[in-house]
Amino acid sequence: MKVGRRLIEVSNRDKVFFPKGGLTKGELVDYYRRAAELLLPHVRDRLVSMHRFPDGIDGPGFYHKDVPDHFPEWIHSERVEKEDGHLRQLVIDDAATLVYIADQGCITPHVWLSRVDRRDHPDRMIFDLDPPGDDFEASFDAVRWTARRLRELLEELGLVPFVMTSGSKGLHLHVPLDRKTDFDGVRGFTMGAADLLVARHPERVTREHRKAKRGDRVYLDVMRNAYAQTTVAPYAVRAREGAPVATPLAWDELDRPGLHPRRYGIGNLFRRMSQKEDPWKDMDRHARGLDEPARDLKRLREDAGSPG
Repeated sequence: MKVGRRLIEVSNRDKVFFPKGGLTKGELVDYYRRAAELLLPHVRDRLVSMHRFPDGIDGPGFYHKDVPDHFPEWIHSERVEKEDGHLRQLVIDDAATLVYIADQGCITPHVWLSRVDRRDHPDRMIFDLDPPGDDFEASFDAVRWTARRLRELLEELGLVPFVMTSGSKGLHLHVPLDRKTDFDGVRGFTMGAADLLVARHPERVTREHRKAKRGDRVYLDVMRNAYAQTTVAPYAVRAREGAPVATPLAWDELDRPGLHPRRYGIGNLFRRMSQKEDPWKDMDRHARGLDEPARDLKRLREDAGSPG
């Protein structure tokens, strides 16, 4: 397969990766080749962890951070220091890289919240909203309601949130940042904002990590806001039956009947995108700093009697 200037040998195109729908590895590869224009602006210059399923989603899966020796030399990687040494971690620069890693069984690329040139200073802040219970479609109204309340709070603080389906069970809210605050500061802010939302709506929202203690409340997870943590890339396929895709939305789309976290997948994503532009296309224009929002958040929490 010729992708840009690269010629990539795709093997076992007919191997079934998503058994229930009979979707193949070749269809996954074709999706990433076609989706590159949408996906690349959201992953370029970011370190990547590959969620690989060489035998499809019914086989063993694993997260692969270190670029293997057999990857071609043109694949971009960056040295990342860790406690017991270092590794070479992938950076996706082009469509050829997307196609190549899909051929290697990478169903989902997960990306850092910072860029390679300032790894300690994220340009994205994320809130992950998980539904109560396992029936994500039946409980999606609760997730939608929580997303709207969180949006109102973040806008009250002068920030501009963006929303997407996770392709799994819930919604993700991303907030573009100006990279002046380090991960510790961003994580502290997200914890404070989440605590305030819980204080305002204790019967509907929780930060309780244990499922057994959440009851009917939506779980608001902010723990990915830390150095070297990753999140699913926009327009990435998830390792779920039907090959759902994490799909950025416009806020008014939350009201659409039939919307749920797996509404869009490799079978219908391009039909959707033929009718509209990427809702996150101009996200970086809305990047904000956290100094003033942090002061406003502290005041709001004091007024609400929220701890911390």
